[in-house]
Amino acid sequence: MSKLADQVAIVTGSGRGIGRAIAHSLMKEGAKVVITDINEELCQQTTKEFLEEGGQAMAIACNVTNTESVKAMVEGVVAKWGRIDVLVNNAGITRDALFMRMTEDQWQAVIDTNLTSAFKVAQPVLKVMSKQRSGRIINIASTTGVHGNFGQVNYAAAKAGLIGFTKTVALEYASRNITANAVAPGFIDTAMTQALGEEIISKFVEKIPLKRMGTPEDIAAAVLFFAGPGSYVTGQVMEVNGGLYT
Repeated sequence: MSKLADQVAIVTGSGRGIGRAIAHSLMKEGAKVVITDINEELCQQTTKEFLEEGGQAMAIACNVTNTESVKAMVEGVVAKWGRIDVLVNNAGITRDALFMRMTEDQWQAVIDTNLTSAFKVAQPVLKVMSKQRSGRIINIASTTGVHGNFGQVNYAAAKAGLIGFTKTVALEYASRNITANAVAPGFIDTAMTQALGEEIISKFVEKIPLKRMGTPEDIAAAVLFFAGPGSYVTGQVMEVNGGLYT
């Protein structure tokens, strides 16, 4: 039997990329997945593809920085499926610039989308999970939040904050049988990294002990580990980076 059979999983930012791969992995393990993204067209297209594979999925467009949009999304999930077992806070953006050149708007947009959104989504979801006395929260952080990175002070701060958020939620909700963990991707092959160009990519890959970029499926595998039932792991950060730690 699939280990997530009949469980309901929300993955934010799951219209494409890493979020889509995570949702697909959860679906293949039997979960009913909620495809939610700010882009409604991506939500609908991804959901259509999942349904054609024989999975159970629903599309709900959501702006994770907007409290009312989040509330409507969570209420829609509960109205349809009656419960929420897994939440993956994956939605995120980058607005890179060196610290002295970074604008306040660049700073705030990344903090709002990558960190504050996790608070806005997790709060109503945790109310549902608390009543169930079970649940799994998985936050997609970044190695940048652990080690820092040139030109990404906003992103590093947001992801480091997300790690602290994860550890605190883990402490506060352990008594309700709810775990909270984070996955910290390294250099992953996505549309965003492909835009860097072959020369920059090859320089990054040279530094990675496994000598390749990670894939969205590598991140999905880590999420699936944390999402599994009966886990005794909480408050942890798993770096998925091919061995690149500095």
